[in-house]
Amino acid sequence: MSYLVAIDQGTTSTRAIVFRAGLDPVAVAQREFAQHYPQPGWVEHDAEDLWATTVATVSEAMARAGLKASDIAAIGLTNQRETTLVWDRRSGKAIHRAIVWQDRRTASVCADMKAQGREALVTEKSGLLLDAYFSATKIGWILDTVPGAREAAMRGDLAFGTVDSFLIWRLTGGRVHATDATNAARTLLYNIHDGRFDEELLDLFRIPGSMLPEVRDNAGSFGETLPQFFGGPIAIRGVAGDQQAATVGQACFTPGMAKVTYGTGAFALVNTGSKPVRSENRLLTTIAYQLDGVPTYALEGAIFVAGAAVQWLRDGLGIIANAAETQELAERADPAQNVYLVPAFVGLGAPWWDPEARGALHGLTRGTTRAELARAALESVGYQTRDLLAAMRRDWPAAAGADTVLRVDGGMVASDWTLQFLSDILGLPVDRPKVLETTAVGAAYLAGLAAGLCPAPDEMAKHWQLGQRFQPEMDEPRREAKYRGWRDAVSRVLTDPKT
Repeated sequence: MSYLVAIDQGTTSTRAIVFRAGLDPVAVAQREFAQHYPQPGWVEHDAEDLWATTVATVSEAMARAGLKASDIAAIGLTNQRETTLVWDRRSGKAIHRAIVWQDRRTASVCADMKAQGREALVTEKSGLLLDAYFSATKIGWILDTVPGAREAAMRGDLAFGTVDSFLIWRLTGGRVHATDATNAARTLLYNIHDGRFDEELLDLFRIPGSMLPEVRDNAGSFGETLPQFFGGPIAIRGVAGDQQAATVGQACFTPGMAKVTYGTGAFALVNTGSKPVRSENRLLTTIAYQLDGVPTYALEGAIFVAGAAVQWLRDGLGIIANAAETQELAERADPAQNVYLVPAFVGLGAPWWDPEARGALHGLTRGTTRAELARAALESVGYQTRDLLAAMRRDWPAAAGADTVLRVDGGMVASDWTLQFLSDILGLPVDRPKVLETTAVGAAYLAGLAAGLCPAPDEMAKHWQLGQRFQPEMDEPRREAKYRGWRDAVSRVLTDPKT
Protein backbone atom coordinates (compact mmCIF):
# COMPACT_ATOMS: atom_id res chain seq x y z
CA MET A 1 0.00 0.00 0.00
CA SER A 2 2.54 2.55 -1.17
CA TYR A 3 0.31 4.53 -3.57
CA LEU A 4 -2.06 7.45 -3.12
CA VAL A 5 -4.98 8.56 -5.29
CA ALA A 6 -5.96 12.22 -5.58
CA ILE A 7 -9.45 13.10 -6.75
CA ASP A 8 -9.46 16.63 -8.19
CA GLN A 9 -13.09 17.54 -8.79
CA GLY A 10 -12.99 20.85 -10.64
CA THR A 11 -15.39 23.27 -12.26
CA THR A 12 -15.23 21.87 -15.77
CA SER A 13 -13.75 18.40 -15.32
CA THR A 14 -12.89 15.70 -12.81
CA ARG A 15 -9.42 14.18 -12.65
CA ALA A 16 -7.90 11.35 -10.70
CA ILE A 17 -4.14 11.02 -10.35
CA VAL A 18 -2.24 8.10 -8.87
CA PHE A 19 0.91 9.09 -6.97
CA ARG A 20 3.71 7.12 -5.42
CA ALA A 21 4.34 7.85 -1.75
CA GLY A 22 7.03 10.36 -2.79
CA LEU A 23 4.30 12.31 -4.66
CA ASP A 24 5.52 11.38 -8.13
CA PRO A 25 2.56 11.04 -10.51
CA VAL A 26 2.07 7.60 -12.03
CA ALA A 27 -1.19 7.73 -13.97
CA VAL A 28 -3.99 10.20 -14.65
CA ALA A 29 -7.53 10.10 -15.98
CA GLN A 30 -9.75 13.08 -16.72
CA ARG A 31 -13.34 13.59 -17.86
CA GLU A 32 -15.17 16.81 -18.65
CA PHE A 33 -18.83 17.26 -17.84
CA ALA A 34 -21.62 19.55 -18.96
CA GLN A 35 -22.06 23.12 -17.78
CA HIS A 36 -25.64 24.33 -17.47
CA TYR A 37 -26.63 27.98 -17.85
CA PRO A 38 -30.40 28.21 -17.23
CA GLN A 39 -30.38 32.00 -17.16
CA PRO A 40 -27.76 34.74 -17.59
CA GLY A 41 -25.47 34.68 -14.57
CA TRP A 42 -26.68 31.23 -13.46
CA VAL A 43 -24.29 28.27 -13.54
CA GLU A 44 -25.23 24.71 -12.56
CA HIS A 45 -23.83 21.18 -12.57
CA ASP A 46 -25.72 17.90 -12.55
CA ALA A 47 -24.77 16.19 -9.28
CA GLU A 48 -24.80 12.81 -11.03
CA ASP A 49 -22.18 14.08 -13.49
CA LEU A 50 -19.91 14.98 -10.57
CA TRP A 51 -20.41 11.54 -9.08
CA ALA A 52 -20.09 9.52 -12.30
CA THR A 53 -16.91 11.27 -13.43
CA THR A 54 -15.37 10.77 -10.00
CA VAL A 55 -15.90 7.01 -9.98
CA ALA A 56 -14.89 6.68 -13.63
CA THR A 57 -11.65 8.64 -13.37
CA VAL A 58 -10.46 6.87 -10.21
CA SER A 59 -11.14 3.49 -11.83
CA GLU A 60 -9.37 4.53 -15.04
CA ALA A 61 -6.32 5.94 -13.27
CA MET A 62 -5.93 2.84 -11.14
CA ALA A 63 -6.25 0.62 -14.21
CA ARG A 64 -3.65 2.64 -16.12
CA ALA A 65 -1.29 2.33 -13.16
CA GLY A 66 -1.97 -1.42 -12.98
CA LEU A 67 -3.12 -1.13 -9.36
CA LYS A 68 -5.90 -2.61 -7.29
CA ALA A 69 -7.60 -1.25 -4.19
CA SER A 70 -5.27 -3.08 -1.84
CA ASP A 71 -2.31 -1.17 -3.36
CA ILE A 72 -3.78 2.21 -2.42
CA ALA A 73 -2.98 3.53 1.04
CA ALA A 74 -5.44 6.41 0.90
CA ILE A 75 -7.51 8.76 -1.22
CA GLY A 76 -7.13 12.53 -1.04
CA LEU A 77 -10.01 14.66 -2.28
CA THR A 78 -9.92 18.24 -3.47
CA ASN A 79 -12.82 20.11 -4.97
CA GLN A 80 -14.25 23.26 -6.48
CA ARG A 81 -15.21 25.30 -3.45
CA GLU A 82 -18.51 27.01 -2.56
CA THR A 83 -20.46 24.98 -5.13
CA THR A 84 -23.56 23.93 -3.24
CA LEU A 85 -25.55 20.69 -3.13
CA VAL A 86 -28.57 19.69 -1.09
CA TRP A 87 -29.57 16.04 -1.13
CA ASP A 88 -32.07 13.64 0.37
CA ARG A 89 -30.51 11.65 3.19
CA ARG A 90 -32.45 8.50 2.34
CA SER A 91 -31.81 8.33 -1.41
CA GLY A 92 -28.56 10.29 -1.61
CA LYS A 93 -30.04 12.13 -4.62
CA ALA A 94 -29.61 15.89 -4.98
CA ILE A 95 -32.94 17.75 -4.90
CA HIS A 96 -31.63 20.39 -7.35
CA ARG A 97 -28.66 20.75 -9.63
CA ALA A 98 -25.50 21.91 -7.89
CA ILE A 99 -25.30 25.71 -7.84
CA VAL A 100 -21.76 26.57 -8.92
CA TRP A 101 -19.49 29.05 -7.17
CA GLN A 102 -19.67 31.36 -10.22
CA ASP A 103 -23.46 31.60 -9.99
CA ARG A 104 -24.92 35.06 -9.30
CA ARG A 105 -28.62 34.29 -8.79
CA THR A 106 -28.57 35.36 -5.14
CA ALA A 107 -26.75 38.65 -5.72
CA SER A 108 -29.91 40.65 -4.94
CA VAL A 109 -30.36 38.76 -1.66
CA CYS A 110 -26.82 39.69 -0.67
CA ALA A 111 -27.38 43.31 -1.71
CA ASP A 112 -30.49 43.51 0.46
CA MET A 113 -28.64 42.05 3.45
CA LYS A 114 -25.81 44.53 2.96
CA ALA A 115 -28.32 47.36 2.88
CA GLN A 116 -29.62 46.10 6.21
CA GLY A 117 -26.11 46.39 7.66
CA ARG A 118 -25.52 42.63 7.99
CA GLU A 119 -22.12 42.36 6.28
CA ALA A 120 -20.03 43.47 9.26
CA LEU A 121 -21.28 40.58 11.39
CA VAL A 122 -20.72 38.07 8.59
CA THR A 123 -17.19 39.30 7.94
CA GLU A 124 -16.25 39.40 11.61
CA LYS A 125 -17.18 35.77 12.15
CA SER A 126 -16.51 34.10 8.77
CA GLY A 127 -13.74 36.31 7.36
CA LEU A 128 -15.75 36.53 4.14
CA LEU A 129 -17.77 39.18 2.36
CA LEU A 130 -21.51 38.99 1.95
CA ASP A 131 -21.59 37.76 -1.63
CA ALA A 132 -23.46 35.27 -3.82
CA TYR A 133 -20.12 33.56 -4.47
CA PHE A 134 -20.36 31.68 -1.17
CA SER A 135 -22.65 28.83 -0.19
CA ALA A 136 -25.14 30.17 2.37
CA THR A 137 -27.48 32.09 0.07
CA LYS A 138 -27.29 29.25 -2.46
CA ILE A 139 -28.59 26.86 0.21
CA GLY A 140 -31.37 29.30 1.03
CA TRP A 141 -32.36 29.61 -2.62
CA ILE A 142 -32.69 25.83 -2.97
CA LEU A 143 -34.73 25.54 0.22
CA ASP A 144 -37.06 28.34 -0.87
CA THR A 145 -37.39 27.24 -4.50
CA VAL A 146 -37.72 23.45 -4.48
CA PRO A 147 -41.27 22.58 -3.32
CA GLY A 148 -41.30 21.17 0.20
CA ALA A 149 -37.54 21.53 0.64
CA ARG A 150 -37.56 23.84 3.64
CA GLU A 151 -40.03 21.66 5.46
CA ALA A 152 -37.95 18.56 4.68
CA ALA A 153 -34.83 20.34 5.93
CA MET A 154 -36.55 21.24 9.19
CA ARG A 155 -37.46 17.56 9.65
CA GLY A 156 -33.78 16.62 9.21
CA ASP A 157 -34.38 14.81 5.91
CA LEU A 158 -31.96 16.91 3.84
CA ALA A 159 -28.19 17.28 3.91
CA PHE A 160 -26.07 20.14 2.64
CA GLY A 161 -22.53 19.90 1.44
CA THR A 162 -19.97 21.39 -0.82
CA VAL A 163 -18.77 18.94 -3.47
CA ASP A 164 -16.34 17.20 -1.11
CA SER A 165 -19.14 16.35 1.35
CA PHE A 166 -21.41 15.05 -1.39
CA LEU A 167 -18.71 12.79 -2.81
CA ILE A 168 -17.69 11.53 0.64
CA TRP A 169 -21.33 10.72 1.37
CA ARG A 170 -21.63 8.79 -1.89
CA LEU A 171 -18.24 7.06 -1.63
CA THR A 172 -18.98 5.87 1.92
CA GLY A 173 -22.57 4.87 1.17
CA GLY A 174 -23.96 7.61 3.39
CA ARG A 175 -21.94 6.54 6.41
CA VAL A 176 -19.95 9.80 6.61
CA HIS A 177 -21.34 13.32 6.33
CA ALA A 178 -18.23 15.42 6.79
CA THR A 179 -16.18 18.24 5.36
CA ASP A 180 -12.85 19.82 6.22
CA ALA A 181 -12.11 23.19 7.77
CA THR A 182 -11.11 24.85 4.49
CA ASN A 183 -14.37 24.00 2.72
CA ALA A 184 -16.43 24.82 5.81
CA ALA A 185 -14.77 28.23 5.89
CA ARG A 186 -16.26 29.06 2.46
CA THR A 187 -19.92 28.69 3.41
CA LEU A 188 -20.54 32.02 5.24
CA LEU A 189 -21.75 29.83 8.11
CA TYR A 190 -18.44 28.88 9.76
CA ASN A 191 -16.78 30.88 12.52
CA ILE A 192 -13.11 30.70 11.58
CA HIS A 193 -12.04 31.95 15.02
CA ASP A 194 -14.04 29.45 17.07
CA GLY A 195 -13.75 26.57 14.59
CA ARG A 196 -17.44 25.74 14.36
CA PHE A 197 -20.60 26.48 12.43
CA ASP A 198 -22.02 29.59 14.03
CA GLU A 199 -25.58 29.66 15.40
CA GLU A 200 -25.97 33.38 14.78
CA LEU A 201 -24.95 32.97 11.12
CA LEU A 202 -27.24 29.98 10.72
CA ASP A 203 -30.13 32.07 12.04
CA LEU A 204 -29.21 34.99 9.80
CA PHE A 205 -29.32 32.83 6.65
CA ARG A 206 -32.20 30.63 7.91
CA ILE A 207 -30.24 27.39 7.53
CA PRO A 208 -31.19 24.44 9.79
CA GLY A 209 -28.11 23.19 11.60
CA SER A 210 -29.21 19.59 11.03
CA MET A 211 -28.25 19.93 7.37
CA LEU A 212 -24.59 20.60 8.04
CA PRO A 213 -21.63 18.20 7.85
CA GLU A 214 -19.14 17.50 10.62
CA VAL A 215 -15.96 19.57 10.25
CA ARG A 216 -12.62 17.73 10.39
CA ASP A 217 -8.91 18.42 9.89
CA ASN A 218 -7.49 18.35 6.37
CA ALA A 219 -5.50 15.21 7.16
CA GLY A 220 -7.59 12.67 9.02
CA SER A 221 -10.24 9.99 8.68
CA PHE A 222 -13.19 10.51 6.32
CA GLY A 223 -14.30 6.89 6.18
CA GLU A 224 -13.75 4.21 3.53
CA THR A 225 -15.15 3.80 0.04
CA LEU A 226 -17.64 1.00 -0.48
CA PRO A 227 -15.88 -2.09 -1.93
CA GLN A 228 -17.98 -2.20 -5.09
CA PHE A 229 -16.70 1.10 -6.44
CA PHE A 230 -13.00 0.26 -6.83
CA GLY A 231 -12.78 -3.48 -6.17
CA GLY A 232 -12.20 -3.09 -2.44
CA PRO A 233 -12.41 -0.46 0.31
CA ILE A 234 -9.99 2.48 0.21
CA ALA A 235 -9.55 4.90 3.10
CA ILE A 236 -10.28 8.59 2.49
CA ARG A 237 -7.64 10.44 4.52
CA GLY A 238 -7.22 13.93 3.07
CA VAL A 239 -9.70 16.64 2.05
CA ALA A 240 -9.20 20.30 1.12
CA GLY A 241 -10.78 22.92 -1.09
CA ASP A 242 -8.92 23.24 -4.36
CA GLN A 243 -7.12 26.52 -3.61
CA GLN A 244 -6.02 25.37 -0.17
CA ALA A 245 -4.88 22.05 -1.63
CA ALA A 246 -2.78 23.98 -4.14
CA THR A 247 -1.32 26.05 -1.29
CA VAL A 248 -0.26 22.79 0.39
CA GLY A 249 0.96 21.34 -2.91
CA GLN A 250 3.10 24.44 -3.45
CA ALA A 251 4.56 23.94 0.05
CA CYS A 252 3.52 27.43 1.18
CA PHE A 253 3.92 26.49 4.83
CA THR A 254 5.85 29.62 5.90
CA PRO A 255 4.01 32.88 6.70
CA GLY A 256 4.46 35.33 3.82
CA MET A 257 4.64 32.67 1.11
CA ALA A 258 2.12 33.20 -1.69
CA LYS A 259 0.73 31.17 -4.55
CA VAL A 260 -1.71 31.85 -7.37
CA THR A 261 -3.68 29.13 -9.13
CA TYR A 262 -4.91 29.90 -12.64
CA GLY A 263 -7.86 27.77 -13.66
CA THR A 264 -11.37 28.83 -14.69
CA GLY A 265 -10.85 31.63 -12.20
CA ALA A 266 -7.66 32.58 -10.40
CA PHE A 267 -6.99 32.56 -6.70
CA ALA A 268 -4.16 34.13 -4.75
CA LEU A 269 -3.47 32.95 -1.20
CA VAL A 270 -0.79 34.19 1.15
CA ASN A 271 -0.03 32.27 4.34
CA THR A 272 -0.49 34.59 7.36
CA GLY A 273 0.34 32.03 10.03
CA SER A 274 -1.48 31.30 13.27
CA LYS A 275 -3.48 34.53 13.41
CA PRO A 276 -6.11 35.70 10.93
CA VAL A 277 -5.44 39.05 9.25
CA ARG A 278 -8.52 41.24 8.85
CA SER A 279 -8.63 42.80 5.40
CA GLU A 280 -9.37 46.47 4.88
CA ASN A 281 -9.24 46.03 1.11
CA ARG A 282 -12.10 43.61 0.51
CA LEU A 283 -9.95 40.50 0.50
CA LEU A 284 -10.98 37.33 2.29
CA THR A 285 -9.64 36.03 5.58
CA THR A 286 -9.77 32.27 5.43
CA ILE A 287 -8.18 29.01 6.58
CA ALA A 288 -5.18 27.82 4.57
CA TYR A 289 -5.13 24.38 6.22
CA GLN A 290 -5.81 22.77 9.58
CA LEU A 291 -3.66 20.01 11.05
CA ASP A 292 -3.99 18.44 14.50
CA GLY A 293 -6.84 20.80 15.29
CA VAL A 294 -4.70 23.91 14.71
CA PRO A 295 -5.70 26.25 11.85
CA THR A 296 -3.23 28.17 9.72
CA TYR A 297 -4.80 31.26 8.18
CA ALA A 298 -4.50 33.01 4.83
CA LEU A 299 -5.50 36.14 2.99
CA GLU A 300 -7.16 35.31 -0.30
CA GLY A 301 -8.16 37.18 -3.40
CA ALA A 302 -10.47 35.62 -5.96
CA ILE A 303 -10.49 36.46 -9.67
CA PHE A 304 -13.72 35.16 -11.16
CA VAL A 305 -12.47 34.90 -14.75
CA ALA A 306 -8.98 33.76 -15.78
CA GLY A 307 -8.91 30.67 -18.00
CA ALA A 308 -12.61 31.30 -18.64
CA ALA A 309 -11.57 34.31 -20.74
CA VAL A 310 -9.69 31.96 -23.06
CA GLN A 311 -12.71 29.64 -23.12
CA TRP A 312 -14.78 32.65 -24.18
CA LEU A 313 -12.42 33.31 -27.10
CA ARG A 314 -12.88 29.68 -28.15
CA ASP A 315 -16.52 28.96 -27.39
CA GLY A 316 -18.11 32.42 -27.38
CA LEU A 317 -16.31 34.24 -30.17
CA GLY A 318 -14.98 31.22 -32.06
CA ILE A 319 -11.68 32.96 -32.88
CA ILE A 320 -9.44 30.14 -31.60
CA ALA A 321 -9.72 26.38 -31.85
CA ASN A 322 -7.84 25.63 -28.62
CA ALA A 323 -6.24 27.42 -25.70
CA ALA A 324 -2.70 26.80 -26.95
CA GLU A 325 -3.32 29.15 -29.90
CA THR A 326 -3.46 32.16 -27.61
CA GLN A 327 0.29 32.16 -26.98
CA GLU A 328 1.17 32.26 -30.68
CA LEU A 329 -1.44 34.97 -31.29
CA ALA A 330 -0.22 37.05 -28.34
CA GLU A 331 3.35 36.85 -29.62
CA ARG A 332 2.39 38.43 -32.95
CA ALA A 333 -0.06 41.01 -31.62
CA ASP A 334 0.70 44.64 -32.52
CA PRO A 335 2.56 46.14 -29.52
CA ALA A 336 1.36 49.62 -30.48
CA GLN A 337 -2.26 48.69 -29.80
CA ASN A 338 -3.35 49.00 -26.18
CA VAL A 339 -6.38 46.73 -26.07
CA TYR A 340 -7.75 45.79 -22.64
CA LEU A 341 -10.25 43.08 -21.82
CA VAL A 342 -11.99 43.52 -18.47
CA PRO A 343 -13.49 40.01 -18.12
CA ALA A 344 -16.32 40.87 -15.73
CA PHE A 345 -18.62 38.29 -17.27
CA VAL A 346 -20.08 37.43 -13.85
CA GLY A 347 -19.05 40.59 -12.02
CA LEU A 348 -15.67 41.50 -10.61
CA GLY A 349 -14.06 39.64 -7.70
CA ALA A 350 -11.36 40.90 -5.36
CA PRO A 351 -10.48 43.58 -4.60
CA TRP A 352 -13.54 45.17 -6.28
CA TRP A 353 -16.39 42.79 -5.37
CA ASP A 354 -18.77 44.43 -7.81
CA PRO A 355 -21.34 41.76 -8.77
CA GLU A 356 -23.12 44.06 -11.23
CA ALA A 357 -20.03 45.01 -13.25
CA ARG A 358 -19.96 43.53 -16.73
CA GLY A 359 -17.15 42.81 -19.14
CA ALA A 360 -15.81 45.24 -21.71
CA LEU A 361 -13.16 45.60 -24.38
CA HIS A 362 -11.34 48.95 -24.45
CA GLY A 363 -8.94 50.43 -26.97
CA LEU A 364 -10.35 48.76 -30.09
CA THR A 365 -9.34 50.21 -33.45
CA ARG A 366 -10.01 49.21 -37.05
CA GLY A 367 -6.66 47.45 -36.94
CA THR A 368 -7.56 45.25 -33.98
CA THR A 369 -7.47 41.55 -34.85
CA ARG A 370 -7.92 38.30 -33.00
CA ALA A 371 -4.22 38.48 -32.08
CA GLU A 372 -4.79 41.61 -29.97
CA LEU A 373 -7.91 40.06 -28.42
CA ALA A 374 -5.96 36.95 -27.45
CA ARG A 375 -3.19 39.07 -25.93
CA ALA A 376 -5.75 41.14 -24.02
CA ALA A 377 -7.32 37.99 -22.56
CA LEU A 378 -3.96 36.70 -21.33
CA GLU A 379 -2.86 40.09 -20.06
CA SER A 380 -6.09 40.51 -18.07
CA VAL A 381 -4.91 37.69 -15.82
CA GLY A 382 -1.67 39.51 -15.01
CA TYR A 383 -3.42 42.80 -14.33
CA GLN A 384 -5.95 41.21 -12.01
CA THR A 385 -3.16 39.42 -10.14
CA ARG A 386 -1.37 42.71 -9.60
CA ASP A 387 -4.59 44.20 -8.22
CA LEU A 388 -4.78 41.33 -5.72
CA LEU A 389 -1.16 41.43 -4.58
CA ALA A 390 -1.28 45.19 -4.14
CA ALA A 391 -4.33 44.82 -1.89
CA MET A 392 -2.61 42.05 0.07
CA ARG A 393 0.41 44.25 0.72
CA ARG A 394 -1.83 47.04 2.00
CA ASP A 395 -3.49 44.62 4.41
CA TRP A 396 -0.35 42.81 5.48
CA PRO A 397 3.04 44.21 4.40
CA ALA A 398 4.70 40.78 4.66
CA ALA A 399 2.56 39.60 1.73
CA ALA A 400 4.24 39.45 -1.67
CA GLY A 401 6.87 42.06 -0.94
CA ALA A 402 9.71 43.11 -3.20
CA ASP A 403 11.78 40.09 -2.20
CA THR A 404 8.93 37.63 -2.82
CA VAL A 405 8.92 34.89 -5.42
CA LEU A 406 5.39 34.05 -6.51
CA ARG A 407 4.58 30.36 -7.01
CA VAL A 408 1.98 29.64 -9.68
CA ASP A 409 0.04 26.63 -10.89
CA GLY A 410 -3.09 25.65 -12.80
CA GLY A 411 -3.88 25.10 -16.45
CA MET A 412 -2.87 28.55 -17.70
CA VAL A 413 0.72 28.29 -16.44
CA ALA A 414 1.60 26.02 -19.35
CA SER A 415 1.85 29.26 -21.36
CA ASP A 416 5.35 30.75 -21.13
CA TRP A 417 4.05 33.99 -22.64
CA THR A 418 1.45 34.38 -19.90
CA LEU A 419 3.97 33.81 -17.12
CA GLN A 420 6.51 36.18 -18.64
CA PHE A 421 3.88 38.90 -18.82
CA LEU A 422 2.84 38.10 -15.26
CA SER A 423 6.41 38.55 -14.06
CA ASP A 424 6.75 41.75 -16.09
CA ILE A 425 3.58 43.42 -14.84
CA LEU A 426 4.23 42.40 -11.21
CA GLY A 427 7.92 43.20 -11.26
CA LEU A 428 8.48 39.91 -9.38
CA PRO A 429 10.05 36.54 -10.16
CA VAL A 430 7.43 33.89 -10.91
CA ASP A 431 8.13 30.21 -10.23
CA ARG A 432 6.45 27.38 -12.09
CA PRO A 433 6.88 24.03 -10.30
CA LYS A 434 8.17 20.89 -11.94
CA VAL A 435 4.91 19.06 -11.20
CA LEU A 436 2.10 21.32 -12.39
CA GLU A 437 -0.74 19.39 -10.78
CA THR A 438 -0.19 21.03 -7.42
CA THR A 439 -3.84 20.87 -6.39
CA ALA A 440 -3.78 17.10 -6.73
CA VAL A 441 -0.33 16.97 -5.11
CA GLY A 442 -1.74 18.80 -2.08
CA ALA A 443 -4.67 16.40 -1.78
CA ALA A 444 -2.39 13.39 -2.12
CA TYR A 445 0.04 14.82 0.43
CA LEU A 446 -2.70 15.37 3.03
CA ALA A 447 -3.92 11.81 2.54
CA GLY A 448 -0.36 10.51 2.74
CA LEU A 449 0.34 12.55 5.87
CA ALA A 450 -2.67 11.00 7.62
CA ALA A 451 -1.74 7.54 6.35
CA GLY A 452 1.86 7.83 7.57
CA LEU A 453 3.38 7.78 4.08
CA CYS A 454 4.37 11.45 3.79
CA PRO A 455 6.59 13.55 6.07
CA ALA A 456 5.67 16.59 8.17
CA PRO A 457 5.15 19.91 6.32
CA ASP A 458 8.61 21.36 6.98
CA GLU A 459 10.24 18.25 5.52
CA MET A 460 7.82 18.13 2.60
CA ALA A 461 8.72 21.75 1.75
CA LYS A 462 12.34 20.71 1.15
CA HIS A 463 11.24 18.46 -1.70
CA TRP A 464 9.32 21.12 -3.66
CA GLN A 465 10.90 21.24 -7.14
CA LEU A 466 11.23 24.26 -9.40
CA GLY A 467 10.38 23.77 -13.05
CA GLN A 468 11.17 27.24 -14.42
CA ARG A 469 11.63 30.77 -13.06
CA PHE A 470 10.44 33.81 -15.02
CA GLN A 471 12.22 37.10 -14.29
CA PRO A 472 10.86 40.62 -15.03
CA GLU A 473 12.10 42.02 -18.37
CA MET A 474 9.74 44.96 -18.94
CA ASP A 475 11.09 48.39 -18.04
CA GLU A 476 9.37 50.30 -15.25
CA PRO A 477 7.85 53.14 -17.34
CA ARG A 478 6.19 50.69 -19.72
CA ARG A 479 5.00 48.49 -16.86
CA GLU A 480 3.33 51.41 -15.10
CA ALA A 481 1.84 52.85 -18.30
CA LYS A 482 0.21 49.53 -19.15
CA TYR A 483 -1.13 49.16 -15.63
CA ARG A 484 -2.60 52.69 -15.66
CA GLY A 485 -4.43 51.74 -18.84
CA TRP A 486 -5.85 48.69 -17.08
CA ARG A 487 -7.01 50.70 -14.08
CA ASP A 488 -8.72 53.15 -16.39
CA ALA A 489 -10.50 50.31 -18.19
CA VAL A 490 -11.69 48.81 -14.90
CA SER A 491 -12.99 52.18 -13.69
CA ARG A 492 -15.31 52.30 -16.70
CA VAL A 493 -17.14 49.07 -15.80
CA LEU A 494 -17.53 49.56 -12.04
CA THR A 495 -21.12 50.21 -11.02
CA ASP A 496 -20.00 51.92 -7.82
CA PRO A 497 -17.17 54.37 -8.59
CA LYS A 498 -16.27 54.50 -4.88
CA THR A 499 -15.00 50.91 -5.07
